[in-house]
Amino acid sequence: MKGVILAGGLGTRLNPLTKVTNKHLLPVYNKPMIFYPIDTLIKAGITEIMVVTGGPHSGGFMSILKNGHELGIKHLEYAYQEKEGGIADALSLAENFAEGDSITVILGDNTSDADISSAVAGFKEGALIFLKEVADPERFGIATFDPQDPSKIIKITEKPQNPDSKWAVTGVYIYDKQVFDFIREIKPSLRGELEITDVNNKYVEKSKLAWSELKGYWRDAGTFDTLLEANNYWAGKPKERK
Repeated sequence: MKGVILAGGLGTRLNPLTKVTNKHLLPVYNKPMIFYPIDTLIKAGITEIMVVTGGPHSGGFMSILKNGHELGIKHLEYAYQEKEGGIADALSLAENFAEGDSITVILGDNTSDADISSAVAGFKEGALIFLKEVADPERFGIATFDPQDPSKIIKITEKPQNPDSKWAVTGVYIYDKQVFDFIREIKPSLRGELEITDVNNKYVEKSKLAWSELKGYWRDAGTFDTLLEANNYWAGKPKERK
């Protein structure tokens, strides 16, 4: 299993901070934001990682991450997303890196102390997405469950005005190699991007989408409010002894 961290985009919701650096390099307590998804992958036993970035500040990743060895990464690669093409477009750049293997994908603004190692170890095929119950479901892709079988997702809706549930897609996914075929099949959304929600719904159509609750703390630090919340959580979390 390999890991992919999607850390592109312009981070416009965090202007003017993102005028001078990539959003995913902003500090969350005592680490750059991207260190948190890296930690999640490393703790799950994934040490071959690709970082997909873009925008005018992409060079900052190399000076901070270097070859990744200091963070426990055995093999680190970078890919550059040339345009604002969406999450699925960014993921498509990892196809050669994946080499036909399954991949665990994390959005670079996710900070979590969840342990996904058992899910990674037990993954066989299809897709597994991690959900979390949230108070503001209109900000996320939201799962609709089968009324006859609540363990089954029948669709994902991106930022619904009237959400069917409060279970949000967190930005942590495990995909088999078919994900790249699905990306090629989907069309750009009204905002001109390839949406990861459409990819997930392709797996739904094939009855190959499973889900698991992301247990523990999780927050996407993509707004000023959530960035502050994440900083406060990690500042107050008991520190591990060296």
